[in-house]
Amino acid sequence: MAINKRHLAQSRPADTSSVSIVSPIADQIIIIQQIIVCNSTAAAATFNIYLDNDGTTYGQATALYFGYSLAANTSIIISFSQDSESGLYLTNIAGNLAVSSGTASALTFTVNGAIMVAG
Repeated sequence: MAINKRHLAQSRPADTSSVSIVSPIADQIIIIQQIIVCNSTAAAATFNIYLDNDGTTYGQATALYFGYSLAANTSIIISFSQDSESGLYLTNIAGNLAVSSGTASALTFTVNGAIMVAG
């Protein structure tokens, strides 16, 4: 399988609902290596990050971060890899990386990683 490192997604949720931002397609494995969360507002905001490899369950059972408070005008860089092949794997086409913000339009989520393509 070829490994292609790339920017995978970027989202700034307009409301507080959970939203899928990364999901593999057929013959792909997604490797999530880094998530950057940026709070560009003047107040702290909470966020959640979920990884459900076989569905769309976004709750405490699939949470990577839950109710994490990010101070005003700051960012956090969350790393999941040590090399080009390590990280969080999404292997099922029904799988999803999802995010939510406790404050509408407060946070931007940027996901970097790699895609492994069969063949």
